[in-house]
Amino acid sequence: MTAIDETGTVGPSARLLQLFEGHRLTPTQRRIAHSLVRHANEAPFLSSVEVAELAGVSQPSVTRFAVALGYDGYPALRRQLRERLGAGEPPAPETPDDAVRNEHQQAVLAEIEHLRHLADLLADPEPIIRAARLLAASRPLPVLGLRAASAQARGFAYFAAKVHPDIRLLDEGGSMLADRLEQAAAAGATALLCFALPRYPRELMDALAVARECGLTVLTVADSAFAPVAKLSDLMLPAAVGTGLVFDTACAPMMLGRVLLQTMCDELPGAEARLEAIEHSAAARGLFLE
Repeated sequence: MTAIDETGTVGPSARLLQLFEGHRLTPTQRRIAHSLVRHANEAPFLSSVEVAELAGVSQPSVTRFAVALGYDGYPALRRQLRERLGAGEPPAPETPDDAVRNEHQQAVLAEIEHLRHLADLLADPEPIIRAARLLAASRPLPVLGLRAASAQARGFAYFAAKVHPDIRLLDEGGSMLADRLEQAAAAGATALLCFALPRYPRELMDALAVARECGLTVLTVADSAFAPVAKLSDLMLPAAVGTGLVFDTACAPMMLGRVLLQTMCDELPGAEARLEAIEHSAAARGLFLE
């Protein structure tokens, strides 16, 4: 996705993504790239040791990462980061108020930052519009999410079924998953929406391979453009997850799913009429408390 900020220029995170795209990176190198993208404003000022600590890798791994991108070493890569991002002064240091926040506050603030980053990416509507058109045109539309991502898939499928005539939720693995993908393709499906969050189940990768073999266009909402599922996806829509608590938090992926659904409504003929019919039915049956 290309991000455009309020001034009409490409945002810093998107500029780093463009720098890293097209390179064959190892899983460790993808972690480094992901960390730099998530901390795009600070990236031009970080030493190789600081980058290593940020990504949870060794300092030599950062050097190898720079070489893999075609630079003589990390200093050359950092110079390129400063030129590409137009970096001036380093960001302001942490204030005393920031330092005394407890871990719960820090986790919430991290999620807010992830949502800000998502807003930056969504400044360019083209990828979302393209994805929405592909999903809206698929009859049926399978929605895949396993383990940690099953809640995202189920939530999307629940609301999507109100405007799309044939949603098929795939939130359980096992040997039947491949059968259900093949059945969806045989029934006329042309696209698959996948939610992929850490940790990535091996059976998810197998399912995406089956989907590609069936001729489905795979659109994936994942925590990073460098996630392992990228190699099996035709279109990646990144939204970061929070890692500050015992279990990851996924506010940004959920929000991205709702944005995608909103855009699908614009592409689905009769969506408004379907929603009105559902509301009339719900009122007639007294489904909800007033």
